[in-house]
Amino acid sequence: MEAIKVQILFSNRQRRHRIPMGRLRNVAVRILNALECPEGTELSVSIVGDFSIRRINREYLGKDRPTNVISFSLQEGEFTEVAPNALGDVIVSADTAKREAEEGGMALFDRVCFLLLHGILHLCGYDHERSGEAEARRMEQKESELFNILKKEGLLNLTAS
Repeated sequence: MEAIKVQILFSNRQRRHRIPMGRLRNVAVRILNALECPEGTELSVSIVGDFSIRRINREYLGKDRPTNVISFSLQEGEFTEVAPNALGDVIVSADTAKREAEEGGMALFDRVCFLLLHGILHLCGYDHERSGEAEARRMEQKESELFNILKKEGLLNLTAS
Protein backbone atom coordinates (compact mmCIF):
# COMPACT_ATOMS: atom_id res chain seq x y z
CA MET A 1 0.00 0.00 0.00
CA GLU A 2 1.47 3.32 -1.05
CA ALA A 3 1.45 6.05 1.58
CA ILE A 4 -0.60 9.14 0.88
CA LYS A 5 1.04 12.54 0.95
CA VAL A 6 -0.14 14.39 4.03
CA GLN A 7 0.96 17.45 5.94
CA ILE A 8 1.28 16.99 9.69
CA LEU A 9 2.37 19.75 12.04
CA PHE A 10 3.82 18.37 15.28
CA SER A 11 4.46 20.35 18.43
CA ASN A 12 5.97 18.86 21.59
CA ARG A 13 5.19 21.45 24.25
CA GLN A 14 6.31 19.41 27.24
CA ARG A 15 9.74 18.26 28.42
CA ARG A 16 8.93 15.80 31.16
CA HIS A 17 8.53 12.73 28.91
CA ARG A 18 10.59 11.71 25.91
CA ILE A 19 8.34 11.21 22.87
CA PRO A 20 10.12 10.29 19.60
CA MET A 21 8.32 12.70 17.30
CA GLY A 22 9.68 11.20 14.06
CA ARG A 23 8.27 7.80 14.98
CA LEU A 24 5.00 9.42 16.04
CA ARG A 25 4.79 11.08 12.62
CA ASN A 26 5.20 7.67 10.94
CA VAL A 27 2.34 6.35 13.07
CA ALA A 28 0.11 9.31 12.18
CA VAL A 29 0.82 8.87 8.46
CA ARG A 30 0.01 5.14 8.71
CA ILE A 31 -3.27 5.85 10.50
CA LEU A 32 -4.34 8.44 7.93
CA ASN A 33 -3.37 6.05 5.15
CA ALA A 34 -5.35 3.18 6.68
CA LEU A 35 -8.37 5.48 6.99
CA GLU A 36 -8.00 6.29 3.29
CA CYS A 37 -7.77 10.03 3.91
CA PRO A 38 -7.30 11.92 0.64
CA GLU A 39 -3.94 13.17 -0.51
CA GLY A 40 -3.24 16.62 0.88
CA THR A 41 -4.90 15.92 4.24
CA GLU A 42 -3.62 18.24 6.97
CA LEU A 43 -3.38 17.44 10.68
CA SER A 44 -2.01 19.25 13.71
CA VAL A 45 -0.71 17.20 16.67
CA SER A 46 0.39 18.73 19.98
CA ILE A 47 1.93 16.89 22.91
CA VAL A 48 1.39 18.85 26.13
CA GLY A 49 1.40 18.35 29.91
CA ASP A 50 -1.54 18.07 32.27
CA PHE A 51 -1.50 21.80 33.12
CA SER A 52 -2.00 22.77 29.47
CA ILE A 53 -4.60 20.14 28.61
CA ARG A 54 -6.55 21.01 31.75
CA ARG A 55 -6.65 24.66 30.68
CA ILE A 56 -7.79 23.70 27.16
CA ASN A 57 -10.39 21.29 28.56
CA ARG A 58 -11.74 24.02 30.87
CA GLU A 59 -11.75 26.84 28.30
CA TYR A 60 -13.19 24.95 25.34
CA LEU A 61 -15.12 22.02 26.81
CA GLY A 62 -16.14 23.34 30.24
CA LYS A 63 -14.42 20.49 32.13
CA ASP A 64 -11.93 21.67 34.77
CA ARG A 65 -9.66 18.63 34.81
CA PRO A 66 -6.83 17.13 32.80
CA THR A 67 -7.70 14.49 30.23
CA ASN A 68 -5.69 12.23 27.95
CA VAL A 69 -6.65 13.55 24.49
CA ILE A 70 -8.76 16.32 22.98
CA SER A 71 -9.64 16.70 19.30
CA PHE A 72 -10.88 19.80 17.52
CA SER A 73 -12.34 19.07 14.11
CA LEU A 74 -12.07 21.52 11.26
CA GLN A 75 -14.51 19.41 9.23
CA GLU A 76 -17.52 20.48 11.29
CA GLY A 77 -19.33 23.78 11.49
CA GLU A 78 -20.07 26.56 9.07
CA PHE A 79 -16.51 27.34 7.87
CA THR A 80 -15.36 23.91 6.66
CA GLU A 81 -14.80 25.21 3.13
CA VAL A 82 -12.06 27.59 4.36
CA ALA A 83 -9.57 24.70 4.71
CA PRO A 84 -11.21 21.62 3.18
CA ASN A 85 -8.08 19.44 3.57
CA ALA A 86 -7.58 20.24 7.26
CA LEU A 87 -8.86 17.50 9.56
CA GLY A 88 -8.15 19.44 12.73
CA ASP A 89 -6.08 19.30 15.90
CA VAL A 90 -5.24 16.42 18.23
CA ILE A 91 -3.84 17.37 21.64
CA VAL A 92 -2.37 14.61 23.83
CA SER A 93 -1.30 14.97 27.47
CA ALA A 94 1.99 13.13 27.94
CA ASP A 95 1.52 13.26 31.73
CA THR A 96 -1.85 11.50 31.62
CA ALA A 97 -0.60 9.10 28.93
CA LYS A 98 2.34 8.18 31.18
CA ARG A 99 0.05 7.40 34.13
CA GLU A 100 -2.29 5.37 31.92
CA ALA A 101 0.64 3.49 30.36
CA GLU A 102 1.97 2.56 33.80
CA GLU A 103 -1.49 1.43 34.95
CA GLY A 104 -1.92 -0.65 31.79
CA GLY A 105 1.61 -2.09 31.75
CA MET A 106 2.44 -0.63 28.37
CA ALA A 107 5.09 1.66 26.91
CA LEU A 108 4.42 5.40 27.00
CA PHE A 109 4.96 5.63 23.23
CA ASP A 110 2.31 2.96 22.60
CA ARG A 111 -0.19 4.79 24.81
CA VAL A 112 0.50 8.10 23.05
CA CYS A 113 0.00 6.33 19.70
CA PHE A 114 -3.33 4.91 20.85
CA LEU A 115 -4.47 8.36 22.02
CA LEU A 116 -3.36 9.86 18.70
CA LEU A 117 -5.36 7.16 16.90
CA HIS A 118 -8.37 7.88 19.10
CA GLY A 119 -8.13 11.60 18.38
CA ILE A 120 -7.77 11.09 14.63
CA LEU A 121 -10.83 8.83 14.61
CA HIS A 122 -12.83 11.62 16.25
CA LEU A 123 -11.64 14.00 13.51
CA CYS A 124 -12.80 11.47 10.90
CA GLY A 125 -16.32 11.42 12.33
CA TYR A 126 -16.18 8.52 14.80
CA ASP A 127 -17.83 9.15 18.15
CA HIS A 128 -18.25 7.22 21.39
CA GLU A 129 -19.75 9.91 23.59
CA ARG A 130 -22.82 11.38 21.90
CA SER A 131 -23.98 8.89 19.29
CA GLY A 132 -25.05 5.86 21.30
CA GLU A 133 -23.77 2.35 21.91
CA ALA A 134 -23.68 1.18 18.29
CA GLU A 135 -21.43 4.07 17.25
CA ALA A 136 -19.23 3.56 20.34
CA ARG A 137 -18.77 -0.11 19.35
CA ARG A 138 -17.99 0.90 15.76
CA MET A 139 -15.30 3.29 17.03
CA GLU A 140 -13.84 0.67 19.39
CA GLN A 141 -13.68 -1.87 16.56
CA LYS A 142 -11.90 0.62 14.29
CA GLU A 143 -9.46 1.52 17.09
CA SER A 144 -8.69 -2.14 17.65
CA GLU A 145 -8.28 -2.83 13.93
CA LEU A 146 -5.91 0.10 13.38
CA PHE A 147 -3.92 -0.50 16.59
CA ASN A 148 -3.39 -4.10 15.48
CA ILE A 149 -2.08 -2.83 12.12
CA LEU A 150 0.40 -0.61 13.98
CA LYS A 151 1.51 -3.59 16.09
CA LYS A 152 1.82 -5.91 13.11
CA GLU A 153 3.89 -3.39 11.18
CA GLY A 154 6.30 -2.89 14.11
CA LEU A 155 5.45 0.77 14.68
CA LEU A 156 4.93 0.32 18.43
CA ASN A 157 7.23 -0.58 21.36
CA LEU A 158 4.86 -3.18 22.86
CA THR A 159 6.75 -3.31 26.18
CA ALA A 160 6.47 -1.09 29.22
CA SER A 161 9.20 1.49 29.57
